[in-house]
Amino acid sequence: MKLLKLEVTGLPLFKEKCEIDFLSLQRVSADNADKMSKVFVNSTNEFYQNNVLSFIGINASGKTTILKLITFVCRMLNNEPINSIEASEILDDLAENQYVTFKTYFSASNKETFPFTDGIAINLLETTIAKTKEKLIISNETLKSKSITGINSKKNVFDFNGVEINSSRQFNEFLLDDVSIMVAFNKRNNEQIAISDMLKFTNINQLSLSEDCPLELIAFFDPSVEYLKVNKNNKDTDICLKFKDKPEIVLNQFSDLNRYLSSGTIKGINIFLNAIKTFEIGGYLIIDELENHFNQEIVSTLIRFYMDKKVNPKGAMLIFSTHYSELLDEFERNDNIYIVRNRNGISAENLSNILKRNDIKKSEAYQSGYLEGTVPMYDAYIELKDSLIATHKEEQ
Repeated sequence: MKLLKLEVTGLPLFKEKCEIDFLSLQRVSADNADKMSKVFVNSTNEFYQNNVLSFIGINASGKTTILKLITFVCRMLNNEPINSIEASEILDDLAENQYVTFKTYFSASNKETFPFTDGIAINLLETTIAKTKEKLIISNETLKSKSITGINSKKNVFDFNGVEINSSRQFNEFLLDDVSIMVAFNKRNNEQIAISDMLKFTNINQLSLSEDCPLELIAFFDPSVEYLKVNKNNKDTDICLKFKDKPEIVLNQFSDLNRYLSSGTIKGINIFLNAIKTFEIGGYLIIDELENHFNQEIVSTLIRFYMDKKVNPKGAMLIFSTHYSELLDEFERNDNIYIVRNRNGISAENLSNILKRNDIKKSEAYQSGYLEGTVPMYDAYIELKDSLIATHKEEQ
């Protein structure tokens, strides 16, 4: 299952409709196709996704909220009760009897309905979520599916006019009121979104391993380490850490590793282990503030791995937020960058709608204020400066 587009209306924190495209918005040339993945192909066209999607903005612009929004939708598609999804906090400000509508476009196997197109179908799940006194409920939901045959443009991908509803909430009367009708679709087609959500690790830096850490990975972050192994004995777990030319250290808790390994090494192992899982299955890795604890070269390495077909043959996608504008220069294209602003409500605008040329240095455009809303407000800067000056005068 691959996400194609997400449209959300009615979210209290947002200025207007939030729209995130996972398919490429710009023309794909032979030069940059190697750094992207084909989502589906028909007789007339090839449709690509960017394997990296970035959200950049100043503090409190809403980047984390957008990542939580994507996470929420993925977990809802995976049949999780919406009240149990941690990211459902994006709906906390919803008033009683107020509702939010999610339009989720995705491609997935549907061999029963479309046996002559390799079983791939384009689907539209439209979900309306309301808030009652006690909890969130899915008040209305429909699913439409169509063949990839005859789709000759990106616009056609998302055109469902005239497509009949093939599943509706009203025909699933025994379904729990906070579980999506996707539960039947997923079971019938053996589908699910593979997601590694690392949002909870933004401010928590602790390593957790279920097996030995790959030697190549630990050597990449700390060449002084010979190995990091996990030995499970009945209910107990021993963590065995050995530095080169030093005796082995045996620990009982993963938190103890913080005494021996740097924060960058711990976060790096966590992230790269999750990345390896997504490479194997073609899933989504979601990270808030990717640059935390890292130097730029390590972050750039991760981005390049996702854009390398030999490393990432199944089209896994890295979705991250950052304050670090220099990271934008890793991208040759503009359509895998979203500028996030919060001016009386959160908005996310694709950079390709602002910068029409790919050869403009993105970090300079961002830092200059040309993109608007990407640098702290000048008035706020002056007020802070005046306050600091006034403090010195009072001390004299």
